[in-house]
Amino acid sequence: MELNCSSPKTIPVVSTFTGKGSDSSSTRKPISLWPGMYHSPVTNALWEARSKIFERLLDPPKDAPPQSELLTKSPSQSRTTIFYNFSSDYILREQYRDPWNEVRMGMLLEDLDALAGTISVKHCSDDDSTTRPLLLVTAAVDKIVLKKPISVDIDLKMVGSVIWVGRSSIEIQLDVIQSPKEESDVSHSVALAANFIFVARDSKTGKAAAVNRLSPETEQGRIFCDMPALADRDSILLRDTRLENALICQPQQRNIHGRIFGGFLMHRAFELAFSTAYVFAGLVPCFLEVDHVDFLRPVDVGDFLRLTSCVLYTELENLDQPLINVEVVAHVTRPEIRSSDVSNTFYFTFSVRPEAKATKNGFKIRNVVPATEEEARRILERMDAEMPQQNQ
Repeated sequence: MELNCSSPKTIPVVSTFTGKGSDSSSTRKPISLWPGMYHSPVTNALWEARSKIFERLLDPPKDAPPQSELLTKSPSQSRTTIFYNFSSDYILREQYRDPWNEVRMGMLLEDLDALAGTISVKHCSDDDSTTRPLLLVTAAVDKIVLKKPISVDIDLKMVGSVIWVGRSSIEIQLDVIQSPKEESDVSHSVALAANFIFVARDSKTGKAAAVNRLSPETEQGRIFCDMPALADRDSILLRDTRLENALICQPQQRNIHGRIFGGFLMHRAFELAFSTAYVFAGLVPCFLEVDHVDFLRPVDVGDFLRLTSCVLYTELENLDQPLINVEVVAHVTRPEIRSSDVSNTFYFTFSVRPEAKATKNGFKIRNVVPATEEEARRILERMDAEMPQQNQ
């Protein structure tokens, strides 16, 4: 198994045994003795690969100043790939094998968290040994979706990068990729997808700390952000279609089990989606459908519910009925513990009322352009999900 970090070096990952790999002549504390160290092949390799940064985290310089200036980094600067060489490394294969010849999911989850932690450190680091490093902790696991069984006999790849940055929090997208050699369709090779949210704290004060900014990485997104006067006038950035609202869930909205009624959540999500399509099109939208809805976690009375929406993409092949696809994500946010979990994701499809369109000469729906790799991935995933329905 190998680990590809930002440096051009390939870092070997070997099976872990007590004492293996430690250098008794080194003044550095053996990695096996570091607090919180878990002895799995991946975490061992990740800690070794980023040892200098992690050592600063464990023993920061005394009275070191905080980072004075935030940097702007692209997703590619934090992107890290782990390669599990199951097909030829017998010992590694046996470490990860479960009784059914699949990968032990528990070990994979620990690897995901270790990789997400390393990526967060890479993004937040200012590469200055004179400043005190940030403390980065897992705030939430937004979602983990297993799309197909993961075999222990086929090589595996885990890829991750930062996809979103707030003031003191970052979101990391991780994909576990596995496909037989005869399978060439990359879109079907993602076996597991996960999103981790990390928060940053000042290592001295313990208070929330600002993190480095994230720059857009898609070509069209760069043109819109850096050269707006030269951008395509028939298109709009996805982020410019966003709307948001928030509410405290009240007792009057609960069901017989004391939880917030699912219909109430759908009601609020629909109204936000309708408003998003209305503002986007400039005409009264016409509702067509809502896709399958998963209720990932219950919403309780007193929860702070935040609904965010955007136009993911448009379909303009049929000019008589242009389609506007709107995503609404419901987050249960707990400010007191600085966490935010997705409870529901809704996908609505709208068109424009013919009578409304007839009153506006030259009416035209714009294309939606992603500004980041994450936005592009979400659009493609949604389009892929729609394809089987359209073919039925």
